[in-house]
Amino acid sequence: MVGAADRCRELAEAIAQAAPPPMTIMEVCGTHSHAIARYGLSQLLPPQVRLVSGPGCPVCVTADEDLDAIVQIARQGAIIATFGDMVRVAGPRGSLADARAIGAQVQVLYSPMQSLQLAESNPERQVVLLGIGFETTTPAIAVTMAEAAARDLGNFSVYCAHKIIPPAMAVLAADPECGIDAFLCPGHVSTIIGSRAYEPLVRQFGTPCAIGGFAPTEILEAVYALVLQVTSGQPRVDNCYSRAVQPEGNPTALAAIADAFEPADALWRGVGLIPESGLQIADRYAHLDARSRFELEPALQRPIDGCLCGQVLQGKAVPTDCPAFGTTCTPQSPIGPCMVSSEGSCAAVYRYQTVR
Repeated sequence: MVGAADRCRELAEAIAQAAPPPMTIMEVCGTHSHAIARYGLSQLLPPQVRLVSGPGCPVCVTADEDLDAIVQIARQGAIIATFGDMVRVAGPRGSLADARAIGAQVQVLYSPMQSLQLAESNPERQVVLLGIGFETTTPAIAVTMAEAAARDLGNFSVYCAHKIIPPAMAVLAADPECGIDAFLCPGHVSTIIGSRAYEPLVRQFGTPCAIGGFAPTEILEAVYALVLQVTSGQPRVDNCYSRAVQPEGNPTALAAIADAFEPADALWRGVGLIPESGLQIADRYAHLDARSRFELEPALQRPIDGCLCGQVLQGKAVPTDCPAFGTTCTPQSPIGPCMVSSEGSCAAVYRYQTVR
């Protein structure tokens, strides 16, 4: 039986023997980025096959406008319920960690349903659940909203900043400055939306797509599939993660999303405004929309000097191109969100590829 290391070497040799032209493959998943860095997969590939990270980290692409609003809500006395990565990401008015240092209550969750317990235990306080994430986490937020409505929790609401991956991929495919020749599609997201969700991207732009799992062999199998598509000139969607991803996705999860949310334009850090690339709370749950419960000042504007997160998220730069990387910007003292989040590409490169 061939071991994982031997299989990785076999795949790397097959990729090299395919004699691909110079090509850039973007992985659109933070978990892929970390696996690629951790196992040194880029070093196994021939020099003409280049892997770059994309906007696959939901915390990293959360816009300053949303970060600003969230901190304002925290300062107004609401209990903020969130996953841990959001706590240290700084917006124009600082981070949730900064707000907590001056008295705001920020509760880190392991499940969105815990936010309902918070609301029930603190009936005199507003509890705001942060809806941050791609299609993977959105169904859980949707189910939590439905349960909150069923329990008639008047002190519970959701700040929705969910985003949808395929529209962002289309923007990047259309931008010649990104220079993307193929996409390694996100495994987790694909379990929800299915492989068919990428077919319009292939039809419109002719960009090869392959869905991969997260083991080193699974990633290299998807890369090999993309190399074969490029060398043959026959772009398509290859599902190399069929044990978890179905063509139609997960109908139950998609139904939950459709019940709670509607498509909306969304701001992506580093990319800008992308039509119908986000979600907003559906009218039936309008009473759970945190945006309508708090009076918010216009977002402050602030440049982040010396941070290339925006370019990194578009594949126009790699983390080590940034002058702040590993010096003034580290996981212990991050400047940009790509270094803050556990799924950020800068954090991955710093952790696994930087000699310290």
